[in-house]
Amino acid sequence: MTYKRKKYHYGDTHLRKRWRTKRRKKDLDEIDEDLKEENAEKLLNQEIDLDKPGNAQFYCLHCARYFISEQALKEHFRTKVHKRRLKALELEPYTIEESERAAGKGSYQLPKKRKIETQTLVDGTMQKIEDEDVKMN
Repeated sequence: MTYKRKKYHYGDTHLRKRWRTKRRKKDLDEIDEDLKEENAEKLLNQEIDLDKPGNAQFYCLHCARYFISEQALKEHFRTKVHKRRLKALELEPYTIEESERAAGKGSYQLPKKRKIETQTLVDGTMQKIEDEDVKMN
């Protein structure tokens, strides 16, 4: 009986997920633009939009996600996913000047670190929750 021929080359199926844009989210440099004061105010104080979760009232700036309620947003602030995103945003985003320095036009400089903290909710309730958490521990 003949054996089935082994297939060592598996095509581009392992790359297709990278090409898909259906569930594409904002990149770190786009989120860095949103963190600026004028853009952050617009995103945190959006008008009611019935097509978005929670009517676009509960938005996480760092993760670029909408949540259905204030409680869901508060729980998201405590997750690993959000904390990883905060850690990734600590480094300055990649710029054109940095790419030119890497290509040999100037001396290379390490990206600077900055302090990123979780946003506070519009009415200040997030600050109260953090104070309660400190008292409990």
